[in-house]
Amino acid sequence: MSLQGPLIVVADSPAAGLGAALSAAGAFPIVETKWADAPTAFVSVKPTAVIIAEPGAPKSESSARTLCLQIATATSPIVPVIARVRGDQGTAVPIALPVDMAQPIERLIARLQSALRVRALHATVLRRIETVATHDGDGKLPPFPVGDALEDATVLVAGRGPRYAQLGVAMAEKVQMLGALSVEIAAKHLDARDIDGIVVADGFSQRMINEFLTVLAQDNRFRDIPVAVISDVAPEYAEALPYIDQIDGDAAHIVARMLPLVRLHAFSVRLKRMMKTLDTEGMFDPDTGLLTWHAFWQELQQTIAEVSERSTPVSLARFSFDGPRDRRVSKHGARLMARLIRNIDFACRQDDGGILVAFAQTDLRDAHVAARRIAGVIKKTMLMPRQAGNKISANVTLATFKAGDTLQKLMLRVMGGAAVAAK
Repeated sequence: MSLQGPLIVVADSPAAGLGAALSAAGAFPIVETKWADAPTAFVSVKPTAVIIAEPGAPKSESSARTLCLQIATATSPIVPVIARVRGDQGTAVPIALPVDMAQPIERLIARLQSALRVRALHATVLRRIETVATHDGDGKLPPFPVGDALEDATVLVAGRGPRYAQLGVAMAEKVQMLGALSVEIAAKHLDARDIDGIVVADGFSQRMINEFLTVLAQDNRFRDIPVAVISDVAPEYAEALPYIDQIDGDAAHIVARMLPLVRLHAFSVRLKRMMKTLDTEGMFDPDTGLLTWHAFWQELQQTIAEVSERSTPVSLARFSFDGPRDRRVSKHGARLMARLIRNIDFACRQDDGGILVAFAQTDLRDAHVAARRIAGVIKKTMLMPRQAGNKISANVTLATFKAGDTLQKLMLRVMGGAAVAAK
């Protein structure tokens, strides 16, 4: 990724070494500024990224607050902030992506390049939205998801020892958390759902940790995922995973270090879902990855027309959920569904959180097997609301298209039929 700037380097003392390293990596232009002048420099330079060269608290707290406000309210694509930190200190500003001073400068550059890729994707999405809005005023395009990306984030915490429990509790207070008592379970979670951060706690041998990190390093899907390990991390993993860190300290410190990185990853995933929506002219919901209701209805109408001509089977299922749910849990369940259905099937989420799935070329018997399997997986994997005492149960209502049926009759049987509890 090009480091084409301008970049702002904030430092009250000369940062010649950092500036030289950035220049050697292709960054240009680079503007150095002191904390007191940082807000003015941000307005005049309009940087692509901000780098805080000195660890510790900012020399001017008022300037730091103003700079954070400017970055948060900028109408342009996101402006990533990279801050150098030392030991168990926090970053100079809470929104910054941390890079430990003990790490080589190449780690900072790799993290900056990765963050700028997210900025470039954000710029592309914003341009595409503007283009679609200019040429298509019928309002079919779903709105871009708003709010803090941490609301969508899920962090995997793996371990077996006492620090695993402490980290799990601390992380669950901030974002949705998945626990894993073995690296095998952790790997299954990575394949089954969207993970925005990984914490490897205590209780695993170094060999087990290295095997797990090797799997992450060899899979491009996990290149930009933030990983915190409380034991030693070999240099080869740092080269393949720009967001991997060896972090020690209490649970609150580790979580604080992770959250800015997790937020950036979750925002990147949100952008990719929106890009899919734009590429398909609004067919997919950027919140869930499933079809919108309008697109689902059109697809179902076309499928029913083809079934009537060719006498191929099609079945329809409605998944409903009993138990404590909030908006976040509902979205996670829909995203799980997007992963579980086959490529030839299609689905949408309804306003009440229920999910309609059309099983193409599938009779009632096979649809029953598939639906119960999916319901069982969702029930076991779906995130629970925080501080909820009851579990979520999944229910399925099934119907198949019969000779002489209409689409309206099929929908009535699914929406009004008795639900069968998923075992």
